[in-house]
Amino acid sequence: MPTETVPPDAIPWPPLTLGRLIRRYKRFLVDVRLEKGEIVTAHCPNSGSMMGLIEKDVPVFLSRAEKPGRKTAYTLEMIRLPGTLVGVNTQRPNHLIARAIRYGRIPELRGYRNLTMEQRYGQNSRIDILLSDGEKPPCFIEVKNCTLVEEGIARFPDAVTSRGLKHLIELQTEAQKGHRAVMFYLVHRMDARAFAPADAIDPKYGKELRRAVTNGVEVMAWDVVITPKVVCLGRPLPIQL
Repeated sequence: MPTETVPPDAIPWPPLTLGRLIRRYKRFLVDVRLEKGEIVTAHCPNSGSMMGLIEKDVPVFLSRAEKPGRKTAYTLEMIRLPGTLVGVNTQRPNHLIARAIRYGRIPELRGYRNLTMEQRYGQNSRIDILLSDGEKPPCFIEVKNCTLVEEGIARFPDAVTSRGLKHLIELQTEAQKGHRAVMFYLVHRMDARAFAPADAIDPKYGKELRRAVTNGVEVMAWDVVITPKVVCLGRPLPIQL
């Protein structure tokens, strides 16, 4: 992505360090061998299984922690697969989509005056993005970072998720109140041609997602354009339910 063609909604990565994965353990830790041979432990900000991504010696990109004195000096940001980078930091998608909304990149989500993040709602939950305007019903948007692609189909989840199931139920409650409710899957890589629920991994989630659609929840899936320098929203993907 040449500098002159970077869209205004693109988000730059912090300075990144290249290394190779040694192992992932305790879910939120990875050991990485840096290019000069140093072995470091990095925080892995992803609670999923990261199926298809965690292989020994796979190239990875780490950011340096901004908080002094943190136990792990690095954070795992991306994994390089043949043909695509994959963003694995689940803290990034909310900001990426919020920025895309502010720049009008998503036609279905244009026209709201206010955007609030991490708004309390439901049963002790927080909605990722809340769009509001005094003249129209509020729009509740739950964002999921999707990193699993099988034979060109992006799938979510990559592990059984009771929390994700809860989010689907709460979105249906908002839809029943007459509000807009959106489940937004950010496919954080560039090699998918469509999106579908991962029924083989979590059949309850797939069933609830289909029920949510019949109850008024909107489903959107977009991929990204991702480089070691920047990431931005790419294109909408067909949804197969």
